[in-house]
Amino acid sequence: MYRILNKIGKVLFHRLGIVAVLIILQLALYFALAVFLQSINPVYGWILVALSAVLVLWVVGSKSNPGYKIGWIIIILAFMPFGSVAYLLLGGNRLSRFNQRRLRTMEKKISRSLGEECGRSASLSLLAGEDAGCMAHYLEQTAHCPVYGNTQTKYYPVGDLCMDDILAALKGAERYIFIEYFIIEEGQMWNSVLEVLREKVKQGLEVRVIYDDIGSINTLPGDYAARLEGEGIHCRAFNRFVPVVSMRQNNRDHRKYLIVDGRVAFTGGINMADEYINVKTRFGHWKDSAIRLEGDAVWSMAVSFMAMWDFTNSQEEDFAPFRPVPAGCGASGYVQPYQDCPWDNEAVGQTVYLNLIYRAKKYVYITTPYLALDYSLATALTSAAKSGVDVRIITPHIPDKKTVFELTRSHYRELLEAGVQIFEYEPGFVHAKNFVVDDKYATVGTVNLDYRSMFLHFENGVLLYGTPSVADIREDFLDTQTRSLMVTLADCKNVPWYHRALWAVLRVLAPLL
Repeated sequence: MYRILNKIGKVLFHRLGIVAVLIILQLALYFALAVFLQSINPVYGWILVALSAVLVLWVVGSKSNPGYKIGWIIIILAFMPFGSVAYLLLGGNRLSRFNQRRLRTMEKKISRSLGEECGRSASLSLLAGEDAGCMAHYLEQTAHCPVYGNTQTKYYPVGDLCMDDILAALKGAERYIFIEYFIIEEGQMWNSVLEVLREKVKQGLEVRVIYDDIGSINTLPGDYAARLEGEGIHCRAFNRFVPVVSMRQNNRDHRKYLIVDGRVAFTGGINMADEYINVKTRFGHWKDSAIRLEGDAVWSMAVSFMAMWDFTNSQEEDFAPFRPVPAGCGASGYVQPYQDCPWDNEAVGQTVYLNLIYRAKKYVYITTPYLALDYSLATALTSAAKSGVDVRIITPHIPDKKTVFELTRSHYRELLEAGVQIFEYEPGFVHAKNFVVDDKYATVGTVNLDYRSMFLHFENGVLLYGTPSVADIREDFLDTQTRSLMVTLADCKNVPWYHRALWAVLRVLAPLL
């Protein structure tokens, strides 16, 4: 009994528990007010019903994803009139005027710093084919993300293998270090990085760190940013988790950047925590991936980081002093780093994935921790498989989130019936977010195949055209497949009816999970 009470006490008096309790009290207050108004005069109830009808029309006419619309429409109508209150508090993706100004400033800074370089897609069409040129043109025009040559890439099939290279890159820093992660946790991985950061600060280098406040709420103390500032390391916690019911709390910084001098960068699925390098065991073996860039393309990632830094500070900074001197790297192929913002009505991460699927002629191999597909991605995958493209997907066999795991499995049957092959990584949990297509294209990044990554989070990735790393990603997929269990159509047909009913509910609520 003492242990149970002790655990409850730790949860309630943790910052997360305190904020959660205050938010629940706010929601209870809003709903109690709605009940009180109905009790004193039935007219108020009809006003809330009318509001529900208006909100349904509003949701239908909005630019959001159809699956997201359906989820909220069901909630508004099923819990009328309280569903309308929930949508007003938590639904939509509206921005305050203050955040609109910050977003416009962020976009202008990226456009001003990279806009002149966004014109190489036409040349890429001649060098790598029209499909490559079209994909590059999309990212240049919609996200101000140039395509670069003169950039070497190195792919890491597990996080364990990149740790020595990360430390070597940090120790070789001469001007600045930028770090941005969804999760930072004190342990072997982060502490070894932090030790180098402290040394570099003493040497006079500019060191900046961004971490997501929700992502790191259970791994870092609430004053951690201030602690690093006290050591000379500039640090910001993105979108502080505060006791106010707001849709803004859904928008998290899920990006992963480690940038040195604008010349070397790392990104991918790994966060700064020990399970990502298998020092700590969670959910079996942690299968993740990362990619190292060295050369001209790193400047695009540095600009993306600095724009986010300005956004968190509500400031404007001249990026020019951070620009590196171009250096020849003798690399083959082309590289296009990209970022995705949830507030600009442009699903960049999803479109990159759709472009890769629809341009596949031979195969599409996908590694993903979650498979919460919307209609457009499900249609693209099934259409590709029905057209004779070899579509294979690897998901975890040991989940980190059981509800999302059930949602992932709910999509298996329709994919298998279309000819998609699905495998579950038997040794543990897959956290890598990789696509590889036709030995020509690949992407490594932070974008999961779920609604949060596609529509609610800040994300980033790297699109590769004909680099040697494309073959490495393909070989990693095929090697991982040999250690995975193949899912069959019979497995899906033998699921009990009540389990299928659960899947149906999860499919409806997927955009809100």
